[in-house]
Amino acid sequence: MDPNDIDRLMPTELISLNDPPTEKEACIEYLLDVVADAGRVDDRDGALAALYQREEETTTGVGKGIGIPHAKTDAISRPSVAFTRSEAGVDFESMDDEPAHLVFMILVPESGSDEHLAVLSSLSRSLMHDEVREALYDAETPADVQSVMKEAMA
Repeated sequence: MDPNDIDRLMPTELISLNDPPTEKEACIEYLLDVVADAGRVDDRDGALAALYQREEETTTGVGKGIGIPHAKTDAISRPSVAFTRSEAGVDFESMDDEPAHLVFMILVPESGSDEHLAVLSSLSRSLMHDEVREALYDAETPADVQSVMKEAMA
């Protein structure tokens, strides 16, 4: 994935540095509202249902303090990646039983399955590096988060 895709997929208005709710479903709704408030959700209820359905299939807690709820849905018209971080952590039922402190939400249109997999794969790979996670914890502005992700995906 091209680092320049970050501007398109994850504009600063999709990055929240406010502490989200600590309960998984409430955190998912919180991030979905960030995407909706940016005008990128056509059907909030449909998007939420797709996210919850995906959560039922298998955990989106990937370990190392990371949660990546994601869905393909016709409830949105363009791919979006939202981000928040949680001081307390959110239980995403990760494989290492650790709470998620860095939470990314990926939403792509139903027709965008290749892009969905590319974004998920690229994001997951970059977040396995300790220095990337540390830089996200240290980021002071949404622009800082964007910068970290551009560098990580370069």
